Amino acid sequence: MSTNAIETVDLLVVGGGKAGKSLAMERAKAGWKVAMVERRFVGGTCINVACIPTKSLVNSARRLSDARTDEAFGIVGTEGARVDLAKLRAHKEGIVGAMVAAHEKMFAAPGLDFIRGEARFTGERTVTIALEGGGERTIRGERVLINLGSRPARPAIPGLWKSGAWTNEEILRLEELPSSLAIIGASYIGVEFASMMVTFGVDVTLISSGEHVLPREDEDAARVVEAGLEAVGVRIVRGRAASASREGNTTTLTLTDGSTVSAEAVLVAVGRVPNTDGIGLDEAGVELTDRGFVAVDEHLRTSAEGVWAAGDCAGTPMFTHASWSDFRIIRAQLSGTSLDDPTTTTKGRTIPYAVFATPELARIGLSEGEAREAGLDVRIAKVPTAAIPRAKTLRYAGEGFWKAVVDANTHQILGATLIGPNVSEVITAVQLAMSGGLTYEQLRFLPVAHPTMTEGLQVLFDSLG
Repeated sequence: MSTNAIETVDLLVVGGGKAGKSLAMERAKAGWKVAMVERRFVGGTCINVACIPTKSLVNSARRLSDARTDEAFGIVGTEGARVDLAKLRAHKEGIVGAMVAAHEKMFAAPGLDFIRGEARFTGERTVTIALEGGGERTIRGERVLINLGSRPARPAIPGLWKSGAWTNEEILRLEELPSSLAIIGASYIGVEFASMMVTFGVDVTLISSGEHVLPREDEDAARVVEAGLEAVGVRIVRGRAASASREGNTTTLTLTDGSTVSAEAVLVAVGRVPNTDGIGLDEAGVELTDRGFVAVDEHLRTSAEGVWAAGDCAGTPMFTHASWSDFRIIRAQLSGTSLDDPTTTTKGRTIPYAVFATPELARIGLSEGEAREAGLDVRIAKVPTAAIPRAKTLRYAGEGFWKAVVDANTHQILGATLIGPNVSEVITAVQLAMSGGLTYEQLRFLPVAHPTMTEGLQVLFDSLG
């Protein structure tokens, strides 16, 4: 189909990530006429090349690691467990494929016009779409949501991309495991892949540009994660890659100090950049920040009337649950909720997250370092993870710890960093306590099922007396 006629809809969604697809489906069910444009991933980055496929592989790596250590739990015969890459890929692609198919079915619902193609803004709340199957459509929305997402950063290191380096999206399409892998970048993505790949039997070198991995975490927490990585065979190198060259089956990275790291393959995990370039946002009157993100206020409204932005491209923390929160904030506004209502704003929002390495790290709110830097009067609760009864049943004897930052005057919890088994689940209990304004004593004396990892919060806050 090709036409110059401008179609009009109640809501135009550009980008079908978590916030975009959720708002499109919800408004369509409410009776609105909705058009949603997606150029690449049905259902968004998360289910295709991020959270879902990587965590399915993380789970496989953990099962493999558990099998190899079953003898400690009285089970023998699994010490020779190994990975079958074809079956591993089938496991990952089966999960992703089922979720994509489910989204395609949902997007076919009445009232929602799901369009595959490349959209470009050509005016106020108006896009022209180069359709995937050929032709064009021009659509104008009474309201518009920009949900463009982000992509892996590709640093301009001489020779790096010519040598065949991968991003974290490309590595998911591997048909065979490399014998060795150098990872540039030691933040969340780099650490997760290092932990996973070394378990699969790959010789891994992790290049950290800072003094420790996970640069946004307190040093004591980062050092525990480092120790866990090194314990399973990851080599950690300090420095920055300055150039790369390929000879035969080996890529050699030269660091700024002149040292070198060689590996069969290289993974680049140095962050993500917003997909806001080349889409004509200036034509729509939508302003960007100096880092290329869509500029939004606390209600996620852009500089253009009737246009909102959500998710990665709006500078929201790059987590699917944060984008889901964005959706709820915008939904409230489109449903007629007053801007004075707290459900319509990002103000005061605290986003938890987890790093699915071994050991696992989960975090919410302020770290100890951030609290000290802000000059806050705080008390720090800290206990070793091994002191938690449930951890003992899991034979956890690592160097992990649980730490919480507490306001010394109000006794409210300002943040927590948890390291050890299943802490990605436990952090929600801390989040609920913080959201409800509970004091640490209220959480400390709350009867929690025994023996569970969440019970460790009582152990943690008992340390404050």
